[in-house]
Amino acid sequence: MTLLLLITLAIGLDLLIGDPRSLPHPVVFIGRMISFLEKSWNRGTDSQRKRRGFLLTATVVIGVWGVSWSVLALLTAINVWLGLVAELWLLATTLAIKGLADAGRAVAVPLANGDLPGARQALSMIVGRDTAALDEAEITRATVETVAENTVDGITAPLFFAVIGGAPLALAYKAINTLDSMVGYRNERFEKFGFASAKLDDIANWLPARITACCLWLGGILLALMASKPLRWKGALRATCQEAPRHPSPNAGWPEAMVARLLGVQLGGLNTYQGAISRRATLGEPLAPLNVTHIGATIQLMHVGWLLFMGLMGLLWVGVR
Repeated sequence: MTLLLLITLAIGLDLLIGDPRSLPHPVVFIGRMISFLEKSWNRGTDSQRKRRGFLLTATVVIGVWGVSWSVLALLTAINVWLGLVAELWLLATTLAIKGLADAGRAVAVPLANGDLPGARQALSMIVGRDTAALDEAEITRATVETVAENTVDGITAPLFFAVIGGAPLALAYKAINTLDSMVGYRNERFEKFGFASAKLDDIANWLPARITACCLWLGGILLALMASKPLRWKGALRATCQEAPRHPSPNAGWPEAMVARLLGVQLGGLNTYQGAISRRATLGEPLAPLNVTHIGATIQLMHVGWLLFMGLMGLLWVGVR
C-alpha cells in the first residue's frame, strides 16, 4: 500500500507544481545520455548501426532502471523517509498531467480570443508539424490529437509501470519513450539505428494505450450521464477498435480514435512537416466542426480517463497482492 500512496501523492504533486524549470529533471539527463551515445555509435554499415541501436536501447533502459533503483536503495538504507521522499519526487517527474493540460490551454486561450498567430505559436511548442498556415479547425485538430495521444505517453503508461515496479520501472519507461522521440524516426539517419527503440516503445505502450481508450470511453459515459457534455459514447468502443489500426502508430490511434468518436469530430487528414505533406487516415466522423471548445472537452476527458485508469490499476494491484 505504500507504493500506491506514493503514486497518489506523486499525482497530487504533479497537479500542484508540474515540472518546475528550476529543478533538475531525470528526462533531461536521459536525453543527454542518448545524444552522447548516438553521436558515438550511429555510424558504419546498416547492419552495424542496427546492432548498435539495440545496444543503445539496452544500455539506456537498463542503465536508467539500475541507477534509479540503486540510488533509492542507498537513500533508503541511510534513512527510510529519505528514500520515500526521493521516490515520490522521481515518480512525480514521470507524470505530465499538469503540463499536458496547461499546453492544451495555452493553445485554447489565444484561439478563443481570435488570436490565431498566438495559438499557432503555442501549438508549435508541442507538435512537430508546420503550424504557420493553420486555421482554427486545424489548430484544434492538432491540439486534440496531441492531448489524446500524450494521455498515454505522459500519464497512463507511466502510472501503469509505476504500479508494477515503482519509480525505477516508471523511469525506465520514460527512457524508452525518450529514446523513441529522439532516434525512433524512419529516415536515413535513424531508420536502422532507431529500429530497436521504436519497436520497444510500441511494445511498452501496447497495453496502456488500449486500457486508456477503454477508460476514456467509460469516462465519456460518466460525463454524459452527468449531462456535463453531450458525448457520443454509444458505439464508440466498437468504432475505435475498427479505426485505431488505421493510424501509422500501433498505439496512438486508440486514444485518438476514442476521443474523436466521443466528441463527434474527425481527426487525421493532411499534416505538413517542414513542407512535406503527410497523409493520415481519418478517425471518427465529422458530426460537428472542430472548434476551440473541443480542446477543453478533450482535457476534461483526459482527466476523467486517467482517474479511471489509476482506479483500475489500484484495484488490480490490491487484487494481485
